[in-house]
Amino acid sequence: MIYALVGALAMLGVLVGIGINQPRQSSMLLWCFFYLVISVVFDGLVVAALLLQNMALVELLLGLSAGAATGLGIHVTHHVLDERKNTKPQGANH
Repeated sequence: MIYALVGALAMLGVLVGIGINQPRQSSMLLWCFFYLVISVVFDGLVVAALLLQNMALVELLLGLSAGAATGLGIHVTHHVLDERKNTKPQGANH
């Protein structure tokens, strides 16, 4: 269980470090590249965990998944709030 918690905190730390909603001290291209690298490394770790049947690595990956899902939720919330600011309420045409 501790591996899952470490994984979740590590993933959130990485996502906060590079910027969840927009690049932090990097270009948009580099920011997208970071997300791609994180995804490919994660996929490689999943394959390794399944092949090796390493339960500690599986738990760590579960935590990384949870951290990534939380980061995605924060990112989507940012877009929802932007949309709410930019959308006129129903009946505003009167």
